[in-house]
Amino acid sequence: MHFRSSLYAINIFIAVVCAALPPAASAAPPTDACALLSTAQLSAALGVPMDAGTYVTPGFLRTCTWTPSGGATPGLKFVTLYLQPADGFDAGKGMLQMGQSGGKVLLTSLSGVGDDAYYADFGGKITSLFVKKGATAFKLTWYGATAPEKVMAIEKTLALQALSKF
Repeated sequence: MHFRSSLYAINIFIAVVCAALPPAASAAPPTDACALLSTAQLSAALGVPMDAGTYVTPGFLRTCTWTPSGGATPGLKFVTLYLQPADGFDAGKGMLQMGQSGGKVLLTSLSGVGDDAYYADFGGKITSLFVKKGATAFKLTWYGATAPEKVMAIEKTLALQALSKF
């Protein structure tokens, strides 16, 4: 009997200790692209007042598009952020590397942003930043820009702000 009551007391103690511990920090990956960047963040980074983000279709929350207030301006049509699973990032990177060997795209690695990040320059017309963090990845693209170096710096700033919500 003494053994049984001791075992019972130990089990109660373990249950109380486990209940008092904080939950494990395993946040769910983001699923709403528009929630990752605010209009204030975009306006500050781009130097132009921006409208609130909109979805391509209602209910498809993985792609968000922001446009300048008052419509497109020289050098800025719109900015998009597209969320995808990390395996989509890996597959896309492999395909773009094949395109790089054919001279159609130039990839540039970026350190210090997420677990893996790179820019893809599509002939100087569009430069996108691809970022992977854990099980989620995203593509950030500024459409209408003409200065790739400026685009890369601003996309990096915005990516770091978006990653703060991961």
